[in-house]
Amino acid sequence: MLTLNKKLYRDLFRMKGQVLAIALIIASGAANLVMSVSAIDMLEETGQAYYERYRFADVFAGLKRAPERLRLRISEIPGVQTVETRITRLATLSIAGFDEPVLGQLLSVPDLGRPQLNRLVLRAGRWLSPGRSDEALISEPFAESHDLQPGGKFQVILNGRKRTLKVAGVVLSPEYVYAIAPGALMPDDKRYGIVWMSRKALASAYDLDEAFNNVSLSLLRGAKTEQVLARLDALLERYGGTGAIARKDQLSNWFLQNEIKQQKAMSMILPTIFLAAAAFLSNMILARLISIDRDEIGLMKAFGYSNWDVGWLYMKMVTLMALPGILLGWVSGYGFATWMAHMYGSYFKFPFLLQRPGLSVFVIAAGISLAAALIGTLSAVSKAVRLPPAEAMRPPVPTAYKSGGFLSSLFQVSFDQPTRMIFRHFLRWPVRTGLSALGVGLGVAVLIIAFFWSDSVSYMIRSYFIEAQKQDVTVALTEAQSKSVLQEFKRMPGVLMAEGERSIGVRFKLGPRVKRGALTGVRPEARLNLVYDVSGHLLQVPDHGVVLSTMLAKVLGARLGDMIEIEVLEGRRPVLRLPVSGLFETYIGTPAYIHLDVLGRKMREAGTVNLVHLKTDPGRSAILYKRLRNTPGVAAVSLHEAALKSFRNTMDETIMVFVAFFSLFAGALTFGTVYNTARISLSERQRELATLRVLGAGKMTVSYILLGEVALLTLVSLPLGCLIGYGLAGLMTASFETELYRIPFFILPSSYGMAAVFGVAVSVVSALWVRRGLDRLDLIAVLKTRD
Repeated sequence: MLTLNKKLYRDLFRMKGQVLAIALIIASGAANLVMSVSAIDMLEETGQAYYERYRFADVFAGLKRAPERLRLRISEIPGVQTVETRITRLATLSIAGFDEPVLGQLLSVPDLGRPQLNRLVLRAGRWLSPGRSDEALISEPFAESHDLQPGGKFQVILNGRKRTLKVAGVVLSPEYVYAIAPGALMPDDKRYGIVWMSRKALASAYDLDEAFNNVSLSLLRGAKTEQVLARLDALLERYGGTGAIARKDQLSNWFLQNEIKQQKAMSMILPTIFLAAAAFLSNMILARLISIDRDEIGLMKAFGYSNWDVGWLYMKMVTLMALPGILLGWVSGYGFATWMAHMYGSYFKFPFLLQRPGLSVFVIAAGISLAAALIGTLSAVSKAVRLPPAEAMRPPVPTAYKSGGFLSSLFQVSFDQPTRMIFRHFLRWPVRTGLSALGVGLGVAVLIIAFFWSDSVSYMIRSYFIEAQKQDVTVALTEAQSKSVLQEFKRMPGVLMAEGERSIGVRFKLGPRVKRGALTGVRPEARLNLVYDVSGHLLQVPDHGVVLSTMLAKVLGARLGDMIEIEVLEGRRPVLRLPVSGLFETYIGTPAYIHLDVLGRKMREAGTVNLVHLKTDPGRSAILYKRLRNTPGVAAVSLHEAALKSFRNTMDETIMVFVAFFSLFAGALTFGTVYNTARISLSERQRELATLRVLGAGKMTVSYILLGEVALLTLVSLPLGCLIGYGLAGLMTASFETELYRIPFFILPSSYGMAAVFGVAVSVVSALWVRRGLDRLDLIAVLKTRD
């Protein structure tokens, strides 16, 4: 085998350019796999360790008010391990040097000791001093965004009274790994913060002595969560319970698990593309090498080498061709995974990151990459193994060309001889040509996917934030109030228009299907917060029935005309039976709407609102914000422009990362495919091109023949790549569909254009790199060869 190994190394060195091109493609697939799996493992392991170490609760429930003695009855529910009651409230915060309203989520901690569940991680400062009602702990992201250090101060409005709080410490909580304000889509640490105060201070402020309005539970191993939820809801119903939820539905954890789900989808799509291309290119190169080595294969067999020896020679060659790509994929994948860990660290607030990719990740990436290359070359290797020595010693049968009739005559008239040579060679092996076009097309498709994210997010922003929302400010009230409150808001400085809504927590039921959500009462003539269908038309909410988003209807299995049961989770808790009178498509959430007057009658509180949308004068915003901060009954203030800016900033950062990654991978795929195709074409046609040179053809002519085939291949691959990109975008749209948001299936024509230009540019660079081989062509040596 020593002699065969020498041949192996000699052949690999001679094909070093093609081996490198394949290595880049394999490296792209392996890097994608290592990066995605490492990111998934990091998020899962970090989240699990964080949750276990700091005792993240299994069940959460909110309510109006319940006596502390109810805690004992809750602990008696089968499967419950630990019960912790607390007080939670939304409040308006005031930060020195920041004029806009800030929403604070207030949570109580025990006056003595630490919380049993949802334990806090002290990042700076100290814990609250016993008996101090003017101290607070604040979340680290909020502290960093406002440069609040231990010892700093801020103001909070507690039940209509302004209090100054001193920052005792800065903390993180497993309950707020991804902290977003109610109704928001993205974190905004400048305008939403988490504040922990002593239980006594909050109980005194909100008249909740020996009472609570929120409870968290941990469950025993093997406990049936659904049964615990049902028993807990039954206990809390008379106390204004708003419905218990399991950990999987807790908002912060839901976002984390959804990101893991999306990463798993990405880990299936992209590596498959690159490794399929690597398999095809490996087969193409090996098939050409075996064709050149026919006489050598015959001699090896004639000298006693077995079929296994010959087959093992070429299998080792494929393995060594894949090895550089695997190693490069390991290194780059680990680097990308490290970078993604830092990126996730800015999105998800963990006190630590367990970024320790296991050996299995690299073994899996290597195994799949090598398997793809070997499977792709099985047909070529089997052909070499089956080749009899006598047949191998003879030159291959020349390709037979036939007259093409009318088409041939048309080519004769329309094109000169070099162009006809390009078409002839292009069509000589239709399967290989098709696969080469597919490889280049996949590179274009990968880039289209990157641009698709940008296009779809821009479309979502326009649909949700601009077309459907015309308000500048949304005010949430602590309690539902008479619609006369709208007149008070209209009289505030800078307010041009005010409209009210009534939003209530409900449980939708249709047959066995149940979905917790919100039902919003609106007026048909509303002009600020619109019921907008993404197709471009507004819906008028009728005075009968409910209008559901298509996602909510899908979850419930509801159709137009179906009667659904709506269990209200507040007030008198009536149960409504209403027909589905309309459906509309939206990309955000699962909203449901009802006529405000109908909701008022059903709730027996006609004319009440708890949300107020304002159209304001930008020049008087500062005065209005100050007035809102000091207005009793205001629970939260959200600014439309701030929400839009936060969403754009977060998505722009993510999209830029996607575009950078995908451009790199798409370039490697396109370059590798074009380079190998052109290199093999030069190898196959070098005798033909050398003959033309001897007969007097210039370098420009032979260059035109070689590069013209690459140009034709690229031209064919562009529409194919656009079509594949369109299909992959549709696949990703379906894969990433969740109840919280859907990705619009929308691609701008300019995205196809940019992807095509990128594909052409990479193809030109790759082809010109191969073109250098023409200048080094040894005409005499080439013409002496038999093939």
